[in-house]
Amino acid sequence: MKSPWESVTETCTRLGIKSAERLLAVHIATQTMQFFRKGELVRSYVISTSKRPPSNVKDSLGTPRGLHAIAEKIGTDQPPGMVFKARVPTCRHFNEVADADTHPNLITSRILWLRGLERGVNQGLNITGELVDTYERYVYVHGTNHEDRLGTPQSAGCVLMRNLEIIELYEEVRAGDFVWIE
Repeated sequence: MKSPWESVTETCTRLGIKSAERLLAVHIATQTMQFFRKGELVRSYVISTSKRPPSNVKDSLGTPRGLHAIAEKIGTDQPPGMVFKARVPTCRHFNEVADADTHPNLITSRILWLRGLERGVNQGLNITGELVDTYERYVYVHGTNHEDRLGTPQSAGCVLMRNLEIIELYEEVRAGDFVWIE
């Protein structure tokens, strides 16, 4: 079985692009994510992906598979637990949101906005004309107000993390770093 690093290297070769120095490898089956630097495992995380089956199609609410890059980093210097709406901090911690306990996953702490790198798979349109564009679907890696549920599928397509862990990871990654979702 290939390592995520090997899979990404093969995909980069196929796409004619240079491999990134850093890689986040999301494993939907195990609800885990690994952070690699220059092929070496740095850290593993318990995460949550979509409660629906994986899918790259718009409005499917599935976590998209394939090779992605971090397109934008949002939330620098915001406190842990800050709630974002439309990628803008609301100046409220999730504990200050009236229905935070029952609210589906709020976007908290930091946002890593993903862009698909595989045309027709997670970028642009697929062969049947359906939108499969991860960036246009607003798929992120971000903190959640439901940290106690991490390790089980619960999102609407995003990759959810503990607030302090996404803040720590945010400092380690750069725009352009790769995210492999399998």
